[in-house]
Amino acid sequence: MTQLSYKSANELAKMILDKEITSSELLEYFIKRVENYNPSINAIIIKNYDEARKRARQLDEKLQKGEILGALHGVPMTVKESYGLKNTPTTYGRTDLKDNIVKEDALSIQRLKNSGAVIFGKTNVPFNLADFQSYNDIYGTTNNPWNLTKAPGGSSGGSAAALAAGLTGYETGSDIGGSIRNPAHFCGVFGHKPTWGLLPPRGHALPGYLAQSDLTVIGPLGRSAKDLETGVLIMGGPDEIQSAGLKMDLQRSEKKDLKEYKIAAWVNDDIAPVNQEVQKRVLKVAKTISDAGGEVNFQARPDFDVLQAMDTYQSLLLPTMASRTSDDEYNLLKEKLSKLDPNDTSESAYTLRKQTSSLRDYNNANNDRTHLRWKWHEFFKKYDALITPIMATEAFDHNHLNYGERTIMVDNDERPYFEQVFWAGIAIASYLPSTVIPTGLTEEGLPIGIQIIGHEYGDLKTIGLAKLLEKEGYNFIPPSNYPD
Repeated sequence: MTQLSYKSANELAKMILDKEITSSELLEYFIKRVENYNPSINAIIIKNYDEARKRARQLDEKLQKGEILGALHGVPMTVKESYGLKNTPTTYGRTDLKDNIVKEDALSIQRLKNSGAVIFGKTNVPFNLADFQSYNDIYGTTNNPWNLTKAPGGSSGGSAAALAAGLTGYETGSDIGGSIRNPAHFCGVFGHKPTWGLLPPRGHALPGYLAQSDLTVIGPLGRSAKDLETGVLIMGGPDEIQSAGLKMDLQRSEKKDLKEYKIAAWVNDDIAPVNQEVQKRVLKVAKTISDAGGEVNFQARPDFDVLQAMDTYQSLLLPTMASRTSDDEYNLLKEKLSKLDPNDTSESAYTLRKQTSSLRDYNNANNDRTHLRWKWHEFFKKYDALITPIMATEAFDHNHLNYGERTIMVDNDERPYFEQVFWAGIAIASYLPSTVIPTGLTEEGLPIGIQIIGHEYGDLKTIGLAKLLEKEGYNFIPPSNYPD
């Protein structure tokens, strides 16, 4: 029998509706686990216990009267620190924002609450949400529950770590460079990066920001594929400003069996090599599909130059990330640019030029992106999904060196730290949905996930394939060192 702390959000919701447990009892259960295990993991960094207890009692009373708010009625959960949660800080891990107490809930938080969720805390992030780790000068370092010497991923590392350790019932994240999918992979949980714009991000922002970056998305993390579907359906749909003319009407896959699928598999790439263990997991998933009677093509790719596509993604990503810097920080970047040797072709010079690029450059990159989107559109007329790695390796050791000094070891090859963003960028640059599923543990006991990419607005289809694969054993495995 699955330990209570490791049940999915949907299972917990059913237990509450079936009156096997109350929301208040379940909340106290998770609070006890947080107080017991969180000090070593440091995933949940803001606690909202009093407000959560009050809400859980109210939801229990409603249920006694036969009132059910929605799919998450009474389920205790936490949310990523960057989401606006009324009367709590939203800092993005920045000390200059440590006193930024938000006055209202983000739209996605409102929708989660309207579905019955009980939010009792917030989880850790890296500085400016810009790392494959989750540490900052306000809240400290989050550790991977599978091995405390390893990073949990980023930027939704606290979210994934809290889920993996059974400290919460459900979680939210955001993704611009793998920030949902990387932590899901490192911690062995499910995560979904939605089609851009499908889940309105209002309230997931730095102070004063209402405009949505044309790369950033918000999305769910959970201990089952069905939990991802639940989150998309709850948080998705147009914001008020679009609702007069738009509605969400996602199509589910009509396929009921793996034998009906025709997929492409992108196992490795010289642009961003992945280690042998990660490659084996992509091959394993592909074999599961082919053994079931499905068709797998290992050579199929969209009809574009991959290097140019990666440059397009960086041309969009790097100036977007630079927009999060302070005026002084950005002026320093421009000063460095003015002193840069025109013949400098180093990675740092490339990054600096992209960070300080012009609106004209950005518009040209957006045009290139639109060409990519149409190429993907044609590709997914032939294939139901594409499976790929999401990162080059399993979780690595904590590394708090300056960004430019970091590298990662891919087998015996030392590679640039941010090179691995290539795998995240495949989906991000072209607005595509991507679902990460766990594939089991390495010999060292670390999880590995792979991503399932689909066509724009094919979110329920990638999650649908994840649900079928979950039945074949690609499911959440709980770590053994956090018992009740």
